[in-house]
Amino acid sequence: MKVLILSCNTGQGHNAAGQALYEEFEARGVDCAFLDALSLSSDAVSSAISGAYVATVQKAPHLFGGLYKVGDMISSDRRKSPIYLMNIAQTGALKDYIALHEITTVVTPHLFPAEMLTHLKRRHGLRAKCFSIATDYTCIPFWEETEMDGYIVPHEDLLYEYVERGLPVERLLPLGIPASERFARPMRVQEARELLHLPQDRPIFLVMTGSMGYGGAARIARDLAARLESALVLVLAGRNAQLKEAIDALNQPRIRAIAFTDQVPAYMRAADVVLTKPGGLSSTEAAVRNVPLVLTDPIPGCETKNAAFFESHGMARLAKSENAAACAVSLARDAVAIEAMLAAQRNTIHAHAARDSVDYILAHGEP
Repeated sequence: MKVLILSCNTGQGHNAAGQALYEEFEARGVDCAFLDALSLSSDAVSSAISGAYVATVQKAPHLFGGLYKVGDMISSDRRKSPIYLMNIAQTGALKDYIALHEITTVVTPHLFPAEMLTHLKRRHGLRAKCFSIATDYTCIPFWEETEMDGYIVPHEDLLYEYVERGLPVERLLPLGIPASERFARPMRVQEARELLHLPQDRPIFLVMTGSMGYGGAARIARDLAARLESALVLVLAGRNAQLKEAIDALNQPRIRAIAFTDQVPAYMRAADVVLTKPGGLSSTEAAVRNVPLVLTDPIPGCETKNAAFFESHGMARLAKSENAAACAVSLARDAVAIEAMLAAQRNTIHAHAARDSVDYILAHGEP
């Protein structure tokens, strides 16, 4: 078996899911490659499409939400969308790569490569087995345009959404959203704080904004520091240099900005409460880490659905930016609520989705 994982750089959640699968395949000794599907055509194409996406999310999130709603309205299994037509224009290089490297199995945590693969199956007789990974707690528009051999989806309770859009129920696999096994590994709070050189005797709140740095993080951090004088507030600024500068400019010793880091599992464990935007991956990682969780500032569209899923299953509290600090402090002081939330996370989230997905793909993933 030769596996190709295809993602796109439109936010790091898709890449994180792909990386979790890549790590699992590598641990099993499987020949596996991980690529940005758009860069196979050219780096310029990848940069242009990914850059436009990130800019829209950061600077005009409500425009993104409007576009999502339009996509939801026109999404249909009876006609090809503009998204599909855009993606099939990129298939030539992918077809050549699969043939040159004798790929037997393709896995994608992103709609765009799934549409490319669908075109190759329909028009060019692609024989490789193809599996998709959904990275949000909803069926986003246009999945019904694709033809995968298996669709790995986040949870059993969401199967009806995919069926309603026309996907075959026999190909739906509710195995969860793959998160790195690092989030599932045991670590005590004291150990995490020692690793990160954080105080042991103070409440710590972790504010996460995602890889794109979207959200009202500065306001939330100020409110937390003002509401609880003993608190230390850590802001993971992602790749948003402007946000890090804004946090640093507060000149508040109890508020620290942290640039992009690979120590997110440790920061989560060190915190009394985690506040994050409800990205599919970031929310899943927090639930796998099994930490008290407040979701805030969703990007309109799929993140709104993620937030609703987590709240309805008791895995998180929801709050607007202006109420997030009060919500987090209240949760930190409520041991009963925390225990109920952590139990809900353990009972709902598929903590080993990467392992289970790779198990399935290895068993069913060759032509």
